[in-house]
Amino acid sequence: RAQVQESGGGSVQAGESLTLSCVSSDSTMRSCMGWFRQTPGKEREGVAAIDSEDGRRTRYADSVKGRFTVTIDNALNTLTLQMTSLKPEDSGLYFCAAKKGICWSPSLQRSQYSTWGQGTQVTVSS
Repeated sequence: RAQVQESGGGSVQAGESLTLSCVSSDSTMRSCMGWFRQTPGKEREGVAAIDSEDGRRTRYADSVKGRFTVTIDNALNTLTLQMTSLKPEDSGLYFCAAKKGICWSPSLQRSQYSTWGQGTQVTVSS
């Protein structure tokens, strides 16, 4: 069964940067890949998504546009989320996810994704 595993979370101060990575166990990264985050009591929300066949096709949540950048390296089966100018509201458990089938358009909808990692915690202090 295909698996993805996140890493790179940690605790930082507001304004600092952090980079998350997601490694796939196989050829999972052949469709849409996404980053989601969740905080206690809230729904898991889409942060960034990318078409693994064309890394120029990306989508971002309005709250992170201009601050977060999602990239993919298919040779290394690695998805990356570069986060800059972090804010306390960026804190949460960040998940990597893979969508089955063709990536018609990078999506931030949780229901579009079928393979999920265990998550990595990001904490931003003010």
